[in-house]
Amino acid sequence: MINYETLINQAAGLIIPEIILLATVCVMLLAAPFMVSETGVAPSGLRHRWGILVLLALSVATLTWFRTSPSTESVTSGPFRSDEFVWFIRGISLAAGFLLTLILWDQIDDAHAAEAHACLLAILCGVNFTAISNDLVTLFLGLELVSIPTYISLILPRRDWNASEATIKYFLLSIFSSAIVLYGFSWIFGLAGTTSLPAIAERMAAGAGGAHRGMYLLALVFVTLGISFRLTAVPFHFYAPDVFQGISPPSAAMLSFIPKVVGFSALLRLLPVCAGNVGGLTDWTPEGPLKAILTVIAVLTMLTGNLLAIRQSNILRMMAYSSIAHAGYMLVGLTMGDTPGSTSGIASLLFYLSVYGVMTVGVFALLTAASSVRKPIRTLSELAGLSRTRPAAAFMMSVCLFGLSGLPPTGGFLGKLNLFFSAWSSGSQHGKILAAVLAVNAVIAASYYLRLIAAMYLEPSSGEDTRSEAQPAAFVAGMVCASATLAIFALPQWLWDAALHAAG
Repeated sequence: MINYETLINQAAGLIIPEIILLATVCVMLLAAPFMVSETGVAPSGLRHRWGILVLLALSVATLTWFRTSPSTESVTSGPFRSDEFVWFIRGISLAAGFLLTLILWDQIDDAHAAEAHACLLAILCGVNFTAISNDLVTLFLGLELVSIPTYISLILPRRDWNASEATIKYFLLSIFSSAIVLYGFSWIFGLAGTTSLPAIAERMAAGAGGAHRGMYLLALVFVTLGISFRLTAVPFHFYAPDVFQGISPPSAAMLSFIPKVVGFSALLRLLPVCAGNVGGLTDWTPEGPLKAILTVIAVLTMLTGNLLAIRQSNILRMMAYSSIAHAGYMLVGLTMGDTPGSTSGIASLLFYLSVYGVMTVGVFALLTAASSVRKPIRTLSELAGLSRTRPAAAFMMSVCLFGLSGLPPTGGFLGKLNLFFSAWSSGSQHGKILAAVLAVNAVIAASYYLRLIAAMYLEPSSGEDTRSEAQPAAFVAGMVCASATLAIFALPQWLWDAALHAAG
């Protein structure tokens, strides 16, 4: 007889950090309406109280995360699982939560601060649920727990026509991609007869899907294409520039990084399972048509993102195309998988995902800190001369931009180098093509990142000094990101070891 109480207690014990964050979300959403008048007027400084509450919740969740060491015995049964991959993704999401909270701090008004911060916490929970999922149902729950609060969080900091248009575009295309993913899940369930990921892997390993390999491949194509929307990978990339241009920099920071974490987490959970790899990520490498599909998507995504970024004068649109290009870089690692005898592509992907998050969030944080609510920086001409009006912000932004371009001494250089070695050392034709395309695109990308640095240091200032309107919380987030970008170059081993353990 099944002891449901034991199963529930075991499942709850695996999601304690998420329970803490979701409890905070409930408290904020229940208490917020009583602290705002019927006319929408809130006490001055209310956003600071909500921000402190969010930081406390993230701190408690982080403490519980530290207590669950990555060497703890893995749990692979039930709706949730616990392994080193979960530990790694949780660490990324919690670190991103602290940074994004600081960036959002002064960008949201007092009346809507509770809802904005609650949406951010819910999104982080969705990221973690995707990583810990051991079932198609909980995996889809995690994906939607990211999507639905995102719709709200995009419109709250900036409520004008441009923001509304951007949110509607993202909403319509997001539900379309979710439908494609769900359709792929339904095929997998119909073929395997179960939604449990370990059971699906066992049936594929036993050859139960031998007569339906083509149908499994088609299901994987649907899932991969649907999740490509979250990664901003070709052909589901075209929404990103318009959406980034219409939303605020804090929302763009979240949208440039968090969907990539959840998208790659979902793919790394699903693809090995449907290939019949009972060991999960260990020694898993895409093969056959799937490898060819991922190779084509990676090449097109890198080229499309970088070539179109060169033509942009709007910084947010440029960073949107940059986000597309970086999705292509990470797809190189996914395509290579965990090939024995070569640099692990999955570990390289996870390493670069962490470094990319630090660098891109740092750019948006410093862009926010250097702007004012009254006069935000949006174009290259408005960025001109920043080194004279805000020298510290300009220097730290340059560090993050150097990292995104893959130049030393930054963590971005090591991240791209790992991806290059993972592709080249595989010895396959696919790997050599991807390594060559990655190297060419790194050179192309440097041109538009250096153009931003040149605007800050070589062009005369065309705007007024806004230091009196600086946003200290965002500046602190940018300072942490710039420092981390340099620190990872100097001391990368701990992050690489964590990525290797997470990759199995």
